[in-house]
Amino acid sequence: MSKLVRSPIEVVAALAGVGGVMLMLYAWHLPPFETSVETTDNAYVKGYVTIISPQVNGYITEVPVKDYETISQGQVLARIDDRIYSQKLAQAHAALDGQKAALNNSRQQELASRAGIASSQAQIDSANAGLKRAQLAWDRIDTLVHKGVSTASDSETAQAALEQAKAAVNQAQAALEVSRQNLTTIIVNRASLEAGVSGAEASVQLADIDLQNATISAARAGRVSEVGVRVGQYVTPGTQLMSLVPSDVWVIANFKETQLDGMKIGQPVSISVDALEHQRLNGHIERFSPAAGSEFAVIRADNATGNFTKIAQRVGVRVAIDAGQPLAASLTPGLSVVVSVDKNSQPQQPVAQK
Repeated sequence: MSKLVRSPIEVVAALAGVGGVMLMLYAWHLPPFETSVETTDNAYVKGYVTIISPQVNGYITEVPVKDYETISQGQVLARIDDRIYSQKLAQAHAALDGQKAALNNSRQQELASRAGIASSQAQIDSANAGLKRAQLAWDRIDTLVHKGVSTASDSETAQAALEQAKAAVNQAQAALEVSRQNLTTIIVNRASLEAGVSGAEASVQLADIDLQNATISAARAGRVSEVGVRVGQYVTPGTQLMSLVPSDVWVIANFKETQLDGMKIGQPVSISVDALEHQRLNGHIERFSPAAGSEFAVIRADNATGNFTKIAQRVGVRVAIDAGQPLAASLTPGLSVVVSVDKNSQPQQPVAQK
């Protein structure tokens, strides 16, 4: 029999060997199965999941939204008993009115002080006139005394009147200085009163902010998660009431570092969604993570050991969803997807899904 004739077992074994080699070549994308398409199932839909928490404490009086409800921007999510905050606002307004009254009183005191200065100046003028009369009378009496016409008693009287007139001038000047110092004191205290008014106005604004924060509203449109707060519950700042999920979504695909060569921003991406029976959506690469995922881990791997095993690292790639796809409305944060990128495709910049 010819040596080329083999038994069926040998033929099957040979075919199995060839098949195994071909399978390995296909799995490792080696020739003749080399491809420019990179795929990863380590990819998820992401979104802006915002935890709603109060800024003030108190008892919940109303929760007008339900689990998973679609809400609009500015819609009320919960209300906190605001009676205390209303009274604090009224109290702040009363304190502000008191500070303003004190400031107005200071301005009135300034006007009165300036009028007092004018009065003191008039008294100085009057005292100077009296001093001039007394000086003239003294000069006249002194001349007569020297001529022997007037008596010593008249001279003493005139001299006393002159001294009294000088004292009146000094007193009027001192009164003017006191009025000026009073005006300076009023003006200096004015800054303190103005600061008090500013502080009272700030207290009013803070009280008004607290009152407004007693009503918790949606900052953006979207859908709420399970509502974890109930009427009558006491909440404090930081208490998690619910989460708000806007409609903006994107995909984070974690490719191995060996897959990144050739990927560029703007290249088209094919997205297969597990929850939608693997239906496909189109997107494009928006940007790359600045570091491998291991660098953002809470507990980082320590490779400075003797038993080192090299592991291909994952790098996050953000993929934007292209606009105009009805299925995009069904995407929610957390869904698993499979992302494929043809590295030979040309980058483009379609408009992202809003």
